[in-house]
Amino acid sequence: MYSTDRQLNVVNPIRSTNADFEIVVSHYNEDLAWLKSHSSECCVYSKGGPKNAPNPPLAFTPLPNIGREGHTFLYHIANQYDKLAAVTLFVQGRIDDHVDLTLDEMKKRAMGVPVGQVRTYPFRELEVFDHWDGIPWEQYPCWKRWSSMDTQSMGATPLQLFQQYITEDDRIPVAVGFAPGAIFAVKKETIHQHSRAYYQRLLERMFLGNMAHVNPETGHYMERFWLAVFNPDEYVQWTPADLSEKERNKDGQLAKGRWYRTPIGCVVDLGAMRRGESVESDSSQSLSTSFTRSPDTPASPDTALSIMSDEEGQEEKQLDGGLPMISTEKRQQ
Repeated sequence: MYSTDRQLNVVNPIRSTNADFEIVVSHYNEDLAWLKSHSSECCVYSKGGPKNAPNPPLAFTPLPNIGREGHTFLYHIANQYDKLAAVTLFVQGRIDDHVDLTLDEMKKRAMGVPVGQVRTYPFRELEVFDHWDGIPWEQYPCWKRWSSMDTQSMGATPLQLFQQYITEDDRIPVAVGFAPGAIFAVKKETIHQHSRAYYQRLLERMFLGNMAHVNPETGHYMERFWLAVFNPDEYVQWTPADLSEKERNKDGQLAKGRWYRTPIGCVVDLGAMRRGESVESDSSQSLSTSFTRSPDTPASPDTALSIMSDEEGQEEKQLDGGLPMISTEKRQQ
């Protein structure tokens, strides 16, 4: 299913046939039936081995089961830097627990993303990250699934990683905004604002060497850093005064410093919900958006939305790499 350049030790992936649009998929054992209608536009990296390989018509490229989706996305960018599609949509193998749009709707939104901006997707609002000394997992029961796993520690704080490898700036930010699940679309020019060496350095520092692990803590950090990589002006709040006067930015996201915060002690938390969005189909520099909130959705990102997850109470299976996964029988559409 794939070829390898032995001299460079780089896998040559099976790519999208559409130079204008590509969906880069980080897969383990998820059912990818939702991608079949766009199979020719997919570049699937599968980390689950032969027994979990995607079914035809989806072709795939195998990778070792390390580094979560952050490794997959950085691997693609670093190794395909000069061959990137005009627009790339980055997704995990399962997205319905984070996104409530069809794939056609997601593509339509992706194709309209301006240079320098990052297109994210409802239903989840952007969230805040400011745990610069490390994520205090024990304070958030809703994150128990991740904190209970065998995790490879970095030996460096998120702040040190952010300063050295993301912004190369020694200031201490108040916070950054991030898209839960690391599901986003960007243009090639936005990726190319950094050199290939920048992404290669991130890949090597975050996910290779002693961090080549199924669940490195850097995987959780990278999920929170992606938006800051591509647009720090919008997604990094450097000072308390660096706070948007508006609730939302021109892309309809919660604006700088107004991101949703998971409350300490929350048992089940799906974040604040972003609903009722209307998006223009052109590639203009701004989006026409309108938002409505359901009655059980908080009016402010500071208010918690704690509701029962689809995964609550479902059986988890221990996979070969040690990563718990919701039973695929439970996931069938």
